[in-house]
Amino acid sequence: MKHLAILGSTGSIGCSTLKIAESYPDRFSVITLAAGSNLELAFEQTLRWRPKLLSVAREDAAEELRKRLREVGSETEVVWGPAGTVAVATHTEVDFVVSAIVGVAGMEATYEALKAGKEIGLANKECLVAAGELFIAEAQRQGKPLLPIDSEHNAVHQCLRAGRADEVERVWLTASGGPFLHTPREQFENITVAQALNHPTWKMGRRITIDSATMMNKGFEVIEAIRLFNAPPSQVKVVVHPQSTVHSMVEFVDGSILAQVSVTDMRLPILYAMTWPERIPSDLRFDVLSLKHLDFYPPDLDKFPCLRLAYEAVEAGGAQTVALNAADEVAVAAFLDGKIPFLGIPATIQAVLKETPTSKPESIYEVLCLDAEARDLARRFVNSGASGSFAAATE
Repeated sequence: MKHLAILGSTGSIGCSTLKIAESYPDRFSVITLAAGSNLELAFEQTLRWRPKLLSVAREDAAEELRKRLREVGSETEVVWGPAGTVAVATHTEVDFVVSAIVGVAGMEATYEALKAGKEIGLANKECLVAAGELFIAEAQRQGKPLLPIDSEHNAVHQCLRAGRADEVERVWLTASGGPFLHTPREQFENITVAQALNHPTWKMGRRITIDSATMMNKGFEVIEAIRLFNAPPSQVKVVVHPQSTVHSMVEFVDGSILAQVSVTDMRLPILYAMTWPERIPSDLRFDVLSLKHLDFYPPDLDKFPCLRLAYEAVEAGGAQTVALNAADEVAVAAFLDGKIPFLGIPATIQAVLKETPTSKPESIYEVLCLDAEARDLARRFVNSGASGSFAAATE
């Protein structure tokens, strides 16, 4: 029996994790939940799962939930804020933490859980993009695995079971290519928010959908793979695969390439992470006969400079990857608000990276300070009006 803490329980990954717990009641017990701002769903989850501890984002929300839960006889303790999330992640009865809070908000709690000796199922990109060097070092000290839930890295993790690390030639991360795979570069100046949000394959949150359109999301995944699998940047490649059927591949030194193919349902990578090193039966089946046509293309780094910027940032490491993530979040928000054009996203990121030192943070606190500084730089660049063109920003 694994005793779970779910950080981000009301999000899509959190809800999928609870579905798995419901399907395998003899294997998983929900001990604590961190639910953010969705109070109605947090209330429903608390009634269903009866966690010992529940954390929400704000103090007033915590008080409201305490009152409602008391009225129905619930004994769940309700806490709030970053300290509450840390308490959820480090609870003494928890042995497995699903880290699915979006953004840097989930970073400190996940790191503290790792320090407390918990196993981590990782769906939070920022942990490895902004603070990956710290997380990997702590995982090695603890002798605990970081088990990826993100479908691409989960696929790589599965393929790597076929050989030793020194037998790996390349890791291939597949990318859908987003909505602008076949759009001519000269039309990028006029891309609208509605066009960028119209993803051809996936239904996702607004930021990650824009990150897919710029291919920054794949850049983040490159950084995660480099750190998760201790691979040099030259060993981690991206291939555009519009069908999104092959989740990722590993190429070995003898020329063998193993690909992971499965149903596009996040319950499968979550189940894999939560039961590793076992594989257990599930009803998540893929129709092999549907594999009628598979395309693969090299990425166009001229059309999608964000992917190149990600490679450059991870080569430098330290503060550069912190700034990459922070600047992207600010730039994407500005694009969604109509403040900058589509090409203003890479322009903003590049401008921030140029102003960011090459220092290496030694603690999560330093990471968060660098993150705040990079966000401030990005906002100033956006407000200056200089992010109108990527070409202008790179001159």
